[in-house]
Amino acid sequence: MKQKIYQKKNLKLYALIIIISATGLMTSCSPEYIPNMVNTPVFSNKGEFQATVATGTSNFDAQLGYAITDNIAIIANGSFADQTNDTTDEFHKHTIIEGGVGYYKKLANSGRIEVFGGYGMGKIKTYEENDLFDDDYTDISFNRIFIQPGVGAVTDIFDGSFATRVAFVQMIPSSTSNFEESWHMFVEPVITAKIGYRYAKAVIQIGYSFPVNEESIDYNTQGLIFNFGLTINIGRDYLNL
Repeated sequence: MKQKIYQKKNLKLYALIIIISATGLMTSCSPEYIPNMVNTPVFSNKGEFQATVATGTSNFDAQLGYAITDNIAIIANGSFADQTNDTTDEFHKHTIIEGGVGYYKKLANSGRIEVFGGYGMGKIKTYEENDLFDDDYTDISFNRIFIQPGVGAVTDIFDGSFATRVAFVQMIPSSTSNFEESWHMFVEPVITAKIGYRYAKAVIQIGYSFPVNEESIDYNTQGLIFNFGLTINIGRDYLNL
């Protein structure tokens, strides 16, 4: 009798495990919010122009910046990812385009403070193979509003800065997605270093993306921000640093 009761309990446990596993497999694969590289130009003067290309956790990033006056500047960012599985047809793709305007100011010779605000939009597509059920495909768009204060220093050889991007992300699911439209806030502090000489410098950036209310997010998020590349600077007045 005891053995039969034990067997029945095991059968119920196995059935529960199968139901939970099947439920997870039937759930559509989630998109993933991947933060792009933060644009931190630390401008010095009117007419200064910067262009950056980089690769890293957000795949490929391109950045532009131009100082319109001695205190006002504009920036533009783009990010593109096309990550595929070598052995399957699974993939993650995203495209981000954004622009912003900001204020910067010199502190003594080398010190800088800046704050930018802007808006961006993008697309995320993911595909995940499923052996037991239909394959999972997600296609969504998103909007992002951000504000980004920072502080840094510039020299002939080295530019360094610390900035924190506060991003408000609106995910807009397509009809094939199983989660609702939502807004979420992310805090993304980064440290950026540019090393070289005057007009061309290697750049590296490391930081982290913290969702403010992670429990309420029904899609995947990537925490680490790590990118490296090359920055070109034209128009900086090095004689007056």
